[in-house]
Amino acid sequence: MIRIGANPIGWSNDDMLEIGGDIPLETCLSEARTAGFTGMELGNKFPRTAAALKPILDAHGHALVSGWYSTELLIRDVAAEMEAVKAHATLLRDMGCTVLIAAETSNAIHSDMARPLSARPVLAKNDWAPFGARFTNFAQGLKAEYGLQLVYHHHLGTVVQTESEIDRFMAVTGDAVGLLLDTGHATWGGGDPARIARHWKARIHHVHCKDIREAVMWQSNREDWSFLQSVLAGVYTVPGDGLIDYVRVLKELQGYSGWIVVEAEQDPKKAEPATYAKLGHANLSRFVKEAGLG
Repeated sequence: MIRIGANPIGWSNDDMLEIGGDIPLETCLSEARTAGFTGMELGNKFPRTAAALKPILDAHGHALVSGWYSTELLIRDVAAEMEAVKAHATLLRDMGCTVLIAAETSNAIHSDMARPLSARPVLAKNDWAPFGARFTNFAQGLKAEYGLQLVYHHHLGTVVQTESEIDRFMAVTGDAVGLLLDTGHATWGGGDPARIARHWKARIHHVHCKDIREAVMWQSNREDWSFLQSVLAGVYTVPGDGLIDYVRVLKELQGYSGWIVVEAEQDPKKAEPATYAKLGHANLSRFVKEAGLG
C-alpha cells in the first residue's frame, strides 16, 4: 500500500531554525491534513515522547512516518551509536513507525551556510568497507532491538552524495541497510533517480520527493553556493514544479509498499506552505496513479 506523507520542512527548517520559526506546529499539521496528507515526519517543533506526540498527531489525523537521525559512525563505534540513538528509536517504535532515516553527518557541511558544496567531504577508498560494516551492524541492531528498518538518506554535502557513492555505499553494506531514495538529492547530485530506483528497488524502503528548479541549481553549481544558500534561493520545490519526471521514476518502483513523502524545503516567506502542500499532494497523487503504483 502506498501512503503519501509530508515533512514539516516546508513550514519550518531544521537546519536554519529561524526559517519558519514563527509558524506553530498546529498550523503545519492542520495545513498538511487539509492538503490531503495523512502522515508527517518529525521536525524540530515536535515533542519527543510518544505520550506527548501521539495526541497531537491524532487530533490532526496524522500518523508519524519516521524521523531523521544523524549518525557519526565514521568517528564512533556501533555500541556508542546504539546508545546515542536510544531515545529517537524508542520514539519511532512507540509511535508505530517501521523505518528510521539515517545519514552520516560527522563531517557533513550541508548545515553550514558559509561552506560551498564543493568543500563537502569525500571518503578515501580504504574507508568505505569499514564504514559499510559499521552501518550494517548498526542497522542489524536497530532491527533486533526496536524492530526498525534503517533507510540511508543520501544527501548533498555528505559523504554519500553522488550516484556512484550511493552505489558504493550500498555495495559495502548488507541487506539490513535499506535505502531512502530522495529524488531531489539524487538529481542535484548528478544522478538519475530512475536508474537508482531500478537498480536498488529491493532495498528501497522509503521515498522522499522534492523537485528541482533547474535555473537555481545551475546557478548554485556555477557560483559555488552552499547548500543552505541554494535552499533559500529556491533550489527545491514540490513534485511537479521542477525538472524531474516523476512518473518515469515511480514506474521503477513497482511493488513498493510504504510511505512516499513530499519533502521540499523552501523559505515559507517565498513559498506559502499551504499552497505548495496542496500542489505537492495533488501532483504526487496523480504521478503515483499514472505510474501504476495504485
